[in-house]
Amino acid sequence: MKLIDLAHKIEDFLPAYPGDDETRLINTRKLKEDSYTNHRLQIDMHSGTHIDSPMHLIDSNAYICEYPLESFIGEGCIIDVRNEPVIKLKKEYKDKITEGCILLLYTGLYHKFGAKEYFYEHPVVDMEFAEFMVERKIKILGMDTPSPDKPPFPVHKLLLKSKIFILENLTNMDTLLDAEKFEVIALPLNIKADSSILRVVARVI
Repeated sequence: MKLIDLAHKIEDFLPAYPGDDETRLINTRKLKEDSYTNHRLQIDMHSGTHIDSPMHLIDSNAYICEYPLESFIGEGCIIDVRNEPVIKLKKEYKDKITEGCILLLYTGLYHKFGAKEYFYEHPVVDMEFAEFMVERKIKILGMDTPSPDKPPFPVHKLLLKSKIFILENLTNMDTLLDAEKFEVIALPLNIKADSSILRVVARVI
């Protein structure tokens, strides 16, 4: 068994989606001066690696902490979609993507995390492909980009309406390309919010 960390490190001034508040991680107490160490974190739930729940863009009363834990753990499926500005459904995907899986789309864009082009020039998922995800009843869509689409976010709304969660700003996905079988564990914080920062781990079996 091998564990692979798919989450970006949370640190001071973590790159944020345009318009979101900046992250501050401050060392508020120091051992030599205060006899103990402490840190304070001020972070938007959509900063760094995070997961969107329906409440983010859909009229829903359910906070992310209210969904069953099994909603965030499942068999992983990764597809290499590098150099595809629009990620479209292909015939071979229909056999590869199984019901209830956690689908990861690897674009390779994570290498540019924090750069302007990362947030403004990222690839998008085609609506036909998104509709297939709903039909196939996947649990989660995960990408190494800030979003699977752009305003007015039709893919977001379609997936979230169908209670398909969305993982954004993943990293290290290239290490899974040759994995025959792996499980994704994407547990959000036990937090009363629309979405959550989290530590995403792939367990290669």
